[in-house]
Amino acid sequence: MSTSPRPPHRLVILGPPGAGKGTQATRLADRLGVVHLSTGAMLRRAMDAGTEVGRLARPYVEEGELVPDDVMLGVVEHALHAPEVVEHGFLLDGFPRTAEQAEAFLSGDPDRLDAAVQIALGPEEARRRLLARGRGDDSPEVVEHRLAVDAEESGPLLAFLRAAGLLVEVDGAAGVDEVADRIFEALSRLGDTN
Repeated sequence: MSTSPRPPHRLVILGPPGAGKGTQATRLADRLGVVHLSTGAMLRRAMDAGTEVGRLARPYVEEGELVPDDVMLGVVEHALHAPEVVEHGFLLDGFPRTAEQAEAFLSGDPDRLDAAVQIALGPEEARRRLLARGRGDDSPEVVEHRLAVDAEESGPLLAFLRAAGLLVEVDGAAGVDEVADRIFEALSRLGDTN
């Protein structure tokens, strides 16, 4: 627990695949002085290293499926206990992906999160961006599947976060700098950047 006058920033960044969550999370984390925790990067490192988490996650990641909640919660809880995260706060990128994950994450401590930023982006633009980036796990079939899974899961997740008073929605159909400014301005209005 931080002893500073204000609690550390505790944020998540959400959006469909291709919305630029990683890019925006890096910028926002730098601007706020918090630790950027990319669950995708954590899982890829675990898969490359052949750890138990990596072996459990690999088949789901390769098929564009969601990694089981218990695996993801374990990865996230472990990361949140790092001393720099406890001291400076965090920006989670890639978690939660479902309402069930959000509920489990907040259970017992609804104040462990200050805000959830949703970068809104239409499916056509998301598809175009994903296919253009050419990452190995972004074949057209996997892209379509990832977008379908996201569409199915994001509705209940966003509804849960909205009901909890945590959701901040930002239009992601703009350039990187403009979207970054929109996010920062939205959080400033909440008082989360003071």
